[in-house]
Amino acid sequence: MPRRRRPARPGALADLSPTRILSQIVVLQLAYYACAAVLIVFTALVAGQKISVDLLFSWRSLRGDTTIGWTLGLVWVLNSLTCVIFILLLIARSKLVLDFAVTIHFIHLIITSLYSHAVPTNLFWWALQVCSAALMTFLGVWACQWRELRPINFGGKGGGAKVTQANGSAEDDEVGQSRGRGRGRGRDGAGEYEMVGMNERGEEV
Repeated sequence: MPRRRRPARPGALADLSPTRILSQIVVLQLAYYACAAVLIVFTALVAGQKISVDLLFSWRSLRGDTTIGWTLGLVWVLNSLTCVIFILLLIARSKLVLDFAVTIHFIHLIITSLYSHAVPTNLFWWALQVCSAALMTFLGVWACQWRELRPINFGGKGGGAKVTQANGSAEDDEVGQSRGRGRGRGRDGAGEYEMVGMNERGEEV
């Protein structure tokens, strides 16, 4: 008799599958560069600078002694804020934000080193990457936790059941039970009921 396979736990292996993790990394990396390219092109056009691929992939463009270097630094920080939205939409789990944020910047380090044919030696570039990763992690964890802790709405309407008193006033069923006679409808809709007052001996009044 063939042995029965144990069904996988929902949300456990599916969320940690290598294929899904790899696809999320690729999508996040592409979104990271796409947003950075849009911001860099817009900033270069406003500043009247020449648009070049070096502004996106070369670490030599990020320098702390030039105005262009500081402007690019602010653009990359703004890009990290934008990528928090993609992390919230694609990852949505606060425990995985740090891993994906570090992975994005590590891949950026590899691509930058290959494009520039050298490992970055500019301290301004390294400081910017650390600040960008920390900012992305902090805001990403906060956004994902905010989403995880949101109350679940099952479609029910608030408000307690109403009980109609003999004098024509409507009050909550808890209040109606503490008073004398009353007639109302049960919460389960099983018909009307009559509330009878009781004395201390348990006899009807």
